[in-house]
Amino acid sequence: MSLNICLVSSHGGHLTEVLQLLDAFQGHQIFFVTYRSARDEYLKGIAPVYLTDNIGTSPSRLLVATIWAWGILRTEKPDCIVSLGAEIAIPFFYIAKVLGIETIYIESWCRIKDLSLTGKIVYPVANRFWVQWPELLEFCGSKAEYYGAVI
Repeated sequence: MSLNICLVSSHGGHLTEVLQLLDAFQGHQIFFVTYRSARDEYLKGIAPVYLTDNIGTSPSRLLVATIWAWGILRTEKPDCIVSLGAEIAIPFFYIAKVLGIETIYIESWCRIKDLSLTGKIVYPVANRFWVQWPELLEFCGSKAEYYGAVI
């Protein structure tokens, strides 16, 4: 059974980590949601891409991104959303909760001793929350899972 999977991440190291996982999605439909960057054309050669400007810490940009995310999720109807961060994942995970879309958040490989702010914010609504270091489990609730490094 082929799934439609939304891969949402910021455009820097988080996107690099997502790209390192692409083999895991073979046989499934994927689409990217990320920020505009020098990688736009490269991503378009792999799968459909939705691009926006960086949200950063701006509440107004987060509101605009939430409306944008709602439209994407209602149009694409993904079976699952996978993210390694950063803040661009927040509106997608909260809307996914409302729409009943499964979510997997993978805390970035560089997070060893504490959760990212995005990780803390999406933790309550993520269906699955994976960490890549066993030491990080002590800073998480019971939802967190460790299977080894995924990248």
